Amino acid sequence: MSRPAVELVCPAGTPAALRAAVDAGADTVYLGFRDATNARNFPGLNFSREELADGVTYAHARGVTVYVAVNTFPGAGEPGPWHAAIDDAATYGADAVIVADIGLLAYAAETHPDLRRHLSVQASASNAEALKFYHREFGIKRAVLPRVLTVPEIAALTEQVPVECEVFLFGGLCPMAEGRCLLSSYVTGVSPNRNGACSPASHVRYVERGGTLATRLGDLTVNVFQENEPAGYPTLCKGRFHAGGGEASYLFEEPASLSMVEMLPDLVAAGVKALKIEGRQRGRAYVSEVVGSMRRALDACLAGTPPPAGDMQRFLEGRRETTGAYRKTWR
Repeated sequence: MSRPAVELVCPAGTPAALRAAVDAGADTVYLGFRDATNARNFPGLNFSREELADGVTYAHARGVTVYVAVNTFPGAGEPGPWHAAIDDAATYGADAVIVADIGLLAYAAETHPDLRRHLSVQASASNAEALKFYHREFGIKRAVLPRVLTVPEIAALTEQVPVECEVFLFGGLCPMAEGRCLLSSYVTGVSPNRNGACSPASHVRYVERGGTLATRLGDLTVNVFQENEPAGYPTLCKGRFHAGGGEASYLFEEPASLSMVEMLPDLVAAGVKALKIEGRQRGRAYVSEVVGSMRRALDACLAGTPPPAGDMQRFLEGRRETTGAYRKTWR
């Protein structure tokens, strides 16, 4: 299957979202199994083996490739579910696996040498030496770069490494080391890098307090929203807390979504091979709208014309957008 000059990689948290992404113009969809082997291990999301087989058939019939994320870290002596995920991705026709753990990369390379291996963003590899190591030792074909590099840094990196580089284009931001986060586990015992869930829904509560709405994670109040203020999902990194006796404020990061549409020409010129949309926890309506909008923007960019106007405001966390570290305006 031929690959486009710049690939639009789109989220598929459910079979319905997969079809929505394919129909809206995805070049590739990425997904995970319904267990802790992927970093979006939430109730109601992800794929059974049968659903993966059906999804691969649907996507391939329309010229779309499928990547399976096996991007969490198994515990010591417990690699079985992760090995099975890689085995089954290969068996059911996935075009690549997205892996962070070194042991799993070695397993995939030894057991399924013909299956493409992509380095997950959760490996947090952001320099040429690291990417050359993963390529030399495990034969990775692509690396998903952490959202900590500027566009000039990405351009310099693509010229130095023998692998394709994939970067995030749109969606939620993680201010920690791309999933290597323990904040959630301090409160819930569950972390994204081991269990595949940040702030699991089983620990989330919304409590009305007079004219306000408190969001709670376990026994901890993460935020208090005033009437008519958009209430976000309670993740600790985007909570408001009192520190040093001051007013409650966002100590880690304010809620905002990454949106790189205006910098698309810069990313293409930087030599990136793939542009990724975050959102496997989102519904098919979100996927259809965002993928369609990003498809039109990328096609316009590659044709050398301005991207068409689009209203993405309702899809932004906190109704705010940012270019994050891609353009470090705070320097």
